[in-house]
Amino acid sequence: MGLTSALNTSLGGLSLNETSIDVLGNNIANAGTNGFKASNVLFTTQLARTLSVGSRPSSSNGGTNPRQIGLGALSASIRKDFTQGSVTNSTSPSDLAIQGDGFFILDSPDGQVYSRNGNFELNSSSLLTNQSGYLVQGYGVDEDFNLVKTTLTDIKVPLGDLNVAQATKNVEIGGALLPTGEIGTQGSILTTGNLTDAGNANAAITGTTLLTDIEETIGTPLFTLGETLSFTPSKGGRTLDPLTMQVTATTTAADFASFMDRTLGIQNGGGIPNDATTGAQPGVTVTAGGAFQIVGNTGTVNDISVTIGNITSDGATVPMGFTKSESANGESAITDFVIFDSLGEPVTMKMTSSLESRSSNNTVFRYFLESADDNDGDIAVSNGTITFDSKGNVTNFTPSTFGISRVNTAADEMDVSIDLSNISGISSASAGSTLKLDLQDGSDPGTLSSFVIDETGIINGVFDNGIIRTLGQVTLARFSNPQGLLESGNSTFQEGVSSGPPFLVTPGNFGAGTIRAGSIELSNTDVGRNLVDLIVASTNYRGNARVISSVQQLVDELLVLGR
Repeated sequence: MGLTSALNTSLGGLSLNETSIDVLGNNIANAGTNGFKASNVLFTTQLARTLSVGSRPSSSNGGTNPRQIGLGALSASIRKDFTQGSVTNSTSPSDLAIQGDGFFILDSPDGQVYSRNGNFELNSSSLLTNQSGYLVQGYGVDEDFNLVKTTLTDIKVPLGDLNVAQATKNVEIGGALLPTGEIGTQGSILTTGNLTDAGNANAAITGTTLLTDIEETIGTPLFTLGETLSFTPSKGGRTLDPLTMQVTATTTAADFASFMDRTLGIQNGGGIPNDATTGAQPGVTVTAGGAFQIVGNTGTVNDISVTIGNITSDGATVPMGFTKSESANGESAITDFVIFDSLGEPVTMKMTSSLESRSSNNTVFRYFLESADDNDGDIAVSNGTITFDSKGNVTNFTPSTFGISRVNTAADEMDVSIDLSNISGISSASAGSTLKLDLQDGSDPGTLSSFVIDETGIINGVFDNGIIRTLGQVTLARFSNPQGLLESGNSTFQEGVSSGPPFLVTPGNFGAGTIRAGSIELSNTDVGRNLVDLIVASTNYRGNARVISSVQQLVDELLVLGR
């Protein structure tokens, strides 16, 4: 029994140390495998053979201890070392390292698997994969680039294939306005000669007179049915973009006045004071004497000029002249800037200002916004006031938003916030008044050119127009017992019966760790330690083999005795 027990014990020792050598060899072989987690074999003793359980002390005896002979060792478990491996920089932005306890989630042909190896790349379909082609899983985005955290999906980064534009939502205007300049009290006044209505016995025209009946010289109509009118006046020394109007059988003088008003971008709402000369609100009207009269806005940059040839009908000059009786006055400034609609199309804006009032406590400038790209048929967009205190600081500006119509395009209507608080109410007479665009947050169309993954796993796409959009988020998994995971090859693990189900978390939460992009977690194999352990295991193996040799010698001696 004794020799047989020794043989069995030594055979078990050989097998156990073979297992240990196998595990150590695997550790050393994977010392260069990214994300590899080393293992170690834990030994435990077998049930001992009891020769005596011992005895209690008595009055005549001090008692005896148990006498037991061990039956060798067993492999209690082969435990993974999930401690953090060293993290090193790589040359690829798609390489990821986890600094924590989480696992990357991958979709493989055999189902969902998990890995610490973050050697990822984009495949031909722009999907993020590992070196075996398994698809990295995470959260995608909707059409507005908002994360959708309801289901896991493949991570897609379509470099060179995704184009986006950004509609302007915010505008900031700066500059300096001269508070001591001339107060604007007068807009431009231009008037035609008195015109007659051929359809009403050559009486003075009114707003309801048909456009085809208007004559400057009796018997010579100014406008022809079916022709297209074009109006190209000047304002502030700049030729305005023309608008056009079709002459129909129902077009009236009032319609033509409105057409000129829209082309000129004259604004008369929002508390604009009446004109100092006419006492009327700015705009284009038909006077009681039968003339077209233009009353413009204040500010020298809003001074209007209309000459013969500015109005054409099918390209031919309409011989209707305007006489200018007043020029616009008032300290003023002008700036042009560009914003963008939802398709990335540029929308040209013009902003002017005019000194409206001044007191011992504050100064008020009136501002005007215009755009020839406003598709409502009127270049006038908005107007409001900017109020400065005695130190030149803005105390109030209103309104703080404006809208741009894009009805004739596929773009969305624009609703833009405007911030005028950076304008200074202090300037010198030599510098005068100035306005400038400080900021606008829109952009023209751009193509996805690169991407950056932050520590929370969010993939930020960088477009060549400067826009940054969220493209997705890499998600991690945690397990209550990672030792229960099953290795499934290709540096991956599968859920095991004792691992518990995966707990999905975003990086940075619940101990899953953060993500470091452009980096790789190296193997956590300690080669030096494993080589020492290999020497110990080899020595143990030889020792167990020596026991078997000794038992063999004893058996041989017994066989000799029998001869």
